[in-house]
Amino acid sequence: MIKSFTASILTSLLLLSSHCLADSYSLIEIIEPTKKNELWLNPGMYSYHFDRNQDFNSFNYGFGAEYKFSSVTSLTAGTYRNSHYHQSNYIGAYWQPIAIGPIHVGVVAGGFNGYPNTNNGGWFPAVLPALSLEGDLIGLNLLLIPTIPNRVAGSLSLQIKIKVFE
Repeated sequence: MIKSFTASILTSLLLLSSHCLADSYSLIEIIEPTKKNELWLNPGMYSYHFDRNQDFNSFNYGFGAEYKFSSVTSLTAGTYRNSHYHQSNYIGAYWQPIAIGPIHVGVVAGGFNGYPNTNNGGWFPAVLPALSLEGDLIGLNLLLIPTIPNRVAGSLSLQIKIKVFE
Protein backbone atom coordinates (compact mmCIF):
# COMPACT_ATOMS: atom_id res chain seq x y z
CA MET A 1 0.00 0.00 0.00
CA ILE A 2 2.85 2.39 0.84
CA LYS A 3 4.54 1.62 -2.49
CA SER A 4 1.39 2.50 -4.45
CA PHE A 5 0.98 5.71 -2.46
CA THR A 6 4.61 6.66 -3.10
CA ALA A 7 4.17 5.91 -6.81
CA SER A 8 1.05 8.12 -6.87
CA ILE A 9 2.93 11.00 -5.27
CA LEU A 10 5.88 10.68 -7.64
CA THR A 11 3.55 10.58 -10.65
CA SER A 12 1.70 13.66 -9.39
CA LEU A 13 4.95 15.53 -8.85
CA LEU A 14 6.13 14.66 -12.36
CA LEU A 15 2.87 15.92 -13.86
CA LEU A 16 3.12 19.11 -11.81
CA SER A 17 6.78 19.69 -12.59
CA SER A 18 6.26 20.29 -16.29
CA HIS A 19 3.86 23.13 -15.53
CA CYS A 20 5.60 24.54 -12.46
CA LEU A 21 9.14 24.47 -13.79
CA ALA A 22 8.17 25.99 -17.14
CA ASP A 23 7.29 29.30 -15.47
CA SER A 24 9.83 31.61 -13.92
CA TYR A 25 9.20 32.72 -10.36
CA SER A 26 10.61 35.25 -7.94
CA LEU A 27 11.91 33.70 -4.75
CA ILE A 28 9.22 35.22 -2.48
CA GLU A 29 6.32 37.35 -3.62
CA ILE A 30 2.95 38.60 -2.44
CA ILE A 31 0.26 37.15 -4.71
CA GLU A 32 -2.02 39.66 -6.42
CA PRO A 33 -5.63 38.65 -5.68
CA THR A 34 -7.45 37.87 -8.93
CA LYS A 35 -10.80 36.20 -9.58
CA LYS A 36 -10.86 32.46 -10.23
CA ASN A 37 -13.56 29.85 -10.70
CA GLU A 38 -11.98 26.44 -10.04
CA LEU A 39 -13.27 23.29 -8.40
CA TRP A 40 -10.77 20.75 -7.07
CA LEU A 41 -11.73 17.31 -5.69
CA ASN A 42 -9.63 15.07 -3.44
CA PRO A 43 -9.77 11.48 -2.12
CA GLY A 44 -8.73 12.38 1.44
CA MET A 45 -5.10 12.62 2.51
CA TYR A 46 -2.02 10.76 3.68
CA SER A 47 -0.70 11.68 7.13
CA TYR A 48 2.84 11.15 8.38
CA HIS A 49 2.44 11.13 12.16
CA PHE A 50 5.18 12.53 14.36
CA ASP A 51 4.59 9.88 17.06
CA ARG A 52 5.68 6.72 15.24
CA ASN A 53 5.01 4.49 18.29
CA GLN A 54 1.21 4.68 18.02
CA ASP A 55 -1.08 2.75 15.67
CA PHE A 56 -2.44 5.80 13.87
CA ASN A 57 -4.33 5.58 10.59
CA SER A 58 -2.10 7.26 8.01
CA PHE A 59 -4.30 6.66 4.95
CA ASN A 60 -7.13 9.09 5.65
CA TYR A 61 -9.39 8.19 2.74
CA GLY A 62 -12.51 10.24 2.13
CA PHE A 63 -13.90 12.83 -0.23
CA GLY A 64 -13.36 16.58 -0.28
CA ALA A 65 -13.83 19.61 -2.46
CA GLU A 66 -12.06 22.95 -2.70
CA TYR A 67 -13.65 25.86 -4.55
CA LYS A 68 -11.03 28.44 -5.51
CA PHE A 69 -12.70 31.80 -6.12
CA SER A 70 -9.53 33.88 -5.92
CA SER A 71 -5.82 33.45 -6.52
CA VAL A 72 -5.34 33.65 -2.73
CA THR A 73 -8.59 32.32 -1.23
CA SER A 74 -10.68 29.15 -1.49
CA LEU A 75 -13.39 27.34 0.45
CA THR A 76 -13.09 23.67 1.38
CA ALA A 77 -15.29 20.93 2.84
CA GLY A 78 -15.13 17.17 3.08
CA THR A 79 -15.09 13.97 5.06
CA TYR A 80 -12.33 11.44 5.83
CA ARG A 81 -11.35 8.57 8.12
CA ASN A 82 -9.14 10.27 10.72
CA SER A 83 -5.98 9.14 12.50
CA HIS A 84 -8.04 7.48 15.27
CA TYR A 85 -10.06 5.43 12.73
CA HIS A 86 -13.18 7.59 13.18
CA GLN A 87 -15.10 9.48 10.52
CA SER A 88 -14.36 13.23 10.51
CA ASN A 89 -15.83 16.16 8.61
CA TYR A 90 -14.30 19.54 7.90
CA ILE A 91 -15.24 22.92 6.53
CA GLY A 92 -12.91 25.87 6.12
CA ALA A 93 -11.20 28.52 4.06
CA TYR A 94 -7.68 28.72 2.68
CA TRP A 95 -5.87 32.06 2.62
CA GLN A 96 -2.51 31.83 0.85
CA PRO A 97 -1.21 35.32 -0.02
CA ILE A 98 2.50 34.40 -0.34
CA ALA A 99 4.33 32.49 -3.06
CA ILE A 100 7.75 30.95 -2.67
CA GLY A 101 8.46 30.00 -6.25
CA PRO A 102 5.47 27.93 -7.40
CA ILE A 103 4.37 27.10 -3.82
CA HIS A 104 1.55 29.11 -2.26
CA VAL A 105 1.93 29.66 1.49
CA GLY A 106 -0.68 30.55 4.09
CA VAL A 107 -3.23 28.98 6.40
CA VAL A 108 -6.47 27.04 6.34
CA ALA A 109 -8.97 27.95 9.07
CA GLY A 110 -12.15 26.11 9.85
CA GLY A 111 -13.83 23.43 11.88
CA PHE A 112 -13.38 19.67 12.30
CA ASN A 113 -15.24 16.93 14.12
CA GLY A 114 -14.90 13.20 14.78
CA TYR A 115 -11.95 13.23 17.21
CA PRO A 116 -13.17 11.43 20.35
CA ASN A 117 -10.81 13.25 22.73
CA THR A 118 -11.69 16.73 21.41
CA ASN A 119 -15.14 18.04 22.37
CA ASN A 120 -16.30 14.39 22.68
CA GLY A 121 -16.10 14.03 18.89
CA GLY A 122 -17.96 17.33 18.30
CA TRP A 123 -16.87 20.29 16.22
CA PHE A 124 -13.80 22.35 17.13
CA PRO A 125 -11.98 25.24 15.41
CA ALA A 126 -8.49 24.99 13.95
CA VAL A 127 -6.02 27.18 12.06
CA LEU A 128 -3.31 25.20 10.27
CA PRO A 129 -0.29 26.22 8.21
CA ALA A 130 -0.89 25.20 4.58
CA LEU A 131 1.28 24.96 1.45
CA SER A 132 -0.17 24.35 -2.04
CA LEU A 133 1.36 23.48 -5.38
CA GLU A 134 -0.98 23.44 -8.38
CA GLY A 135 -0.48 22.35 -11.94
CA ASP A 136 -2.97 22.48 -14.80
CA LEU A 137 -4.95 19.44 -13.56
CA ILE A 138 -3.23 18.07 -10.42
CA GLY A 139 -2.44 19.85 -7.17
CA LEU A 140 -1.03 19.12 -3.72
CA ASN A 141 -1.90 20.59 -0.35
CA LEU A 142 0.49 20.06 2.57
CA LEU A 143 -0.89 20.73 6.05
CA LEU A 144 0.99 20.89 9.35
CA ILE A 145 -1.19 19.50 12.13
CA PRO A 146 0.33 20.23 15.53
CA THR A 147 0.32 17.65 18.30
CA ILE A 148 -2.15 18.48 21.05
CA PRO A 149 -1.48 15.89 23.77
CA ASN A 150 -4.46 13.58 24.48
CA ARG A 151 -6.50 15.34 21.75
CA VAL A 152 -4.94 15.44 18.27
CA ALA A 153 -2.11 13.37 16.76
CA GLY A 154 0.38 15.71 15.10
CA SER A 155 1.28 15.07 11.48
CA LEU A 156 2.28 16.37 8.10
CA SER A 157 -0.71 15.64 5.89
CA LEU A 158 -0.51 15.51 2.11
CA GLN A 159 -3.64 15.91 0.02
CA ILE A 160 -3.63 15.23 -3.72
CA LYS A 161 -6.34 17.10 -5.59
CA ILE A 162 -7.69 17.05 -9.15
CA LYS A 163 -9.14 20.08 -10.93
CA VAL A 164 -12.56 19.24 -12.37
CA PHE A 165 -13.44 22.63 -13.85
CA GLU A 166 -12.01 26.06 -14.39
